[in-house]
Amino acid sequence: MEAAVFVPAHAPAAGDMKELAAYNRTKVLAVGERLLSLCQRPVTFEEALAELFCQYQLTMNFEQYVLVGSTVRSFLSWLKDRGELEVRFVENRLLWAAAQ
Repeated sequence: MEAAVFVPAHAPAAGDMKELAAYNRTKVLAVGERLLSLCQRPVTFEEALAELFCQYQLTMNFEQYVLVGSTVRSFLSWLKDRGELEVRFVENRLLWAAAQ
């Protein structure tokens, strides 16, 4: 991508985004790995979300549940699309599990 200035949402404007993009990519992959680790045993979305909150020392409230929950659902879907996670239905609950 080329531009004179980039204006990211959560960082100062800059002419070169390569370092920030690399940092963001590293963080995205780290969260994905963390979720894969959590899913070594089948877990519900709620269990995965709660455990992530504990690991990152976050406090759950309604706004965080909605905002971060949406992001975590996107991560889970992304990992499923990549073939790294699979879903199962057990006792009418959707469980996320690392692909075998």
